[in-house]
Amino acid sequence: MTNDKRSIRKQIRGLKKQFTDEELVEMSRPIISELLAHQAVNGAKTILMYYSLPDEVFTHDAINLLAAQGKTVLLPKVIDGENMEIRLYEKPEDLAEGFYGIMEPTGKLFTDYAGIDVAIVPGMGFDKSGHRLGRGKGYYDRFLPKAVNAYKIGVCFGFQKLEDIPSDNYDVIMDEVI
Repeated sequence: MTNDKRSIRKQIRGLKKQFTDEELVEMSRPIISELLAHQAVNGAKTILMYYSLPDEVFTHDAINLLAAQGKTVLLPKVIDGENMEIRLYEKPEDLAEGFYGIMEPTGKLFTDYAGIDVAIVPGMGFDKSGHRLGRGKGYYDRFLPKAVNAYKIGVCFGFQKLEDIPSDNYDVIMDEVI
């Protein structure tokens, strides 16, 4: 099963390399528009987002927009190579480079995981049942069960939506994929 996941990750990485960073940002626009118009996002007070890497659906502008709307925006921070903690994001100055060169929040630690209304989750791939294939480190699979009330929305490019993804019992299923 792990080999299947590895080969899917490799295939998707290859597909992503066919596009420039600028093309991926442009391809992100309709995805983010749909996300920002989503009823769950509009009704949420507290939203867990992710600060996108160059090969992910671009979230930087959406994060700032949601924060400007008065939403409590949270971002994950890798703390020891295996786990992540959640920090409050208020403004771009709250970011610093962390593990893997990912910009991570330096804001106040957030521990009221049950208070997260919506979790916006990246992935290497998603299937029609909401199974998510991450990068293989398990950060979200370990964290998301703690966010018991969060409506989980996976976001990805169209070429990352697959018919079926191998899953394990610890894999967290998304409520919806955009």
